[in-house]
Amino acid sequence: MTDLWKMKKPVMVAEAAAARKGLHIVLEILIFVVVFLVCNIAELIVMVPAQMVLLFTNQEYLSAIAVGDMEAAMEATQAILQTDALTIAMLFANVGLILVALLFCKLIQKRKMSTVGFQKSGMWKEYACGLGAGLVLFSAAVLLCVITGSLEFQGLSPEFSLGIFILFVVGFLIQGMAEEILCRGYFLVSVSRRYPLAVGIFANALLFAALHLLNEGITVLAFVNLVLFGVFASIYFIKRGNIWGVGALHSVWNLAQGNIYGIRVSGMQTHCTVFSSNMVTGRELINGGDFGLEGGLAVTLVLVAATMIMLAVKQQRCVEE
Repeated sequence: MTDLWKMKKPVMVAEAAAARKGLHIVLEILIFVVVFLVCNIAELIVMVPAQMVLLFTNQEYLSAIAVGDMEAAMEATQAILQTDALTIAMLFANVGLILVALLFCKLIQKRKMSTVGFQKSGMWKEYACGLGAGLVLFSAAVLLCVITGSLEFQGLSPEFSLGIFILFVVGFLIQGMAEEILCRGYFLVSVSRRYPLAVGIFANALLFAALHLLNEGITVLAFVNLVLFGVFASIYFIKRGNIWGVGALHSVWNLAQGNIYGIRVSGMQTHCTVFSSNMVTGRELINGGDFGLEGGLAVTLVLVAATMIMLAVKQQRCVEE
């Protein structure tokens, strides 16, 4: 990991620093927290209409409300919270996060969108490469679990629906890009304006992992893996010099996990999957248990290997310090 300290700052960091100087890291973190809270508010605003539609088209909820049975109404509400429809709505609500993060960079930090990583040159190629890389990496973790007897496939899922699957695809494309904009395009670049690139990498990786602390099934190893993913994603973002590839990689990593292989995504369960799979009891150290593969050693090995490979890749769009 000593190579992290030798990496050159990408052009986007230099341009962001030229627009506005970096702040003390404590201030950067506090500002990030405020931006994140505003992002959550924006997501809630986007979510409200979807939640209202789901509630007032649910016959069990309406019947319970009609007779004043609040206990039954709460049970119906809890059932709705477990549906794919609400999960899809939550994924689409990340549009609010994207808008807030980009507006903050543009209006407050006075940054061009290119400093967030939105480079026009080769964008489609970078996005396609990111999709392929994400699928290969997560599939490698799945293969490790299968080989070690930690994961069993039970064939095609009877709950698969092409229409719902397409909605999940679009939703995860939004969600993956949103988290990369927030953590890499915004925060990593912001911190790296003043501090060495390695500081920006580890700071954003830790914050990225911290955003998942309230997820169901979180463990110490799951947190470590989330930090490793943040480090890997940061290096990918820096080496490729744009946000397109890492945004696509993050999106397809989650999509493959939840809707192709039928595994929990950071503790979140989906029902519309291509394959039905089963986590083998007693192998939680490898398969991650209730958190999903991201909580196990299979993902740890894949992320460490992927990070080593990315450190050896030639860096694009960099500047001499």
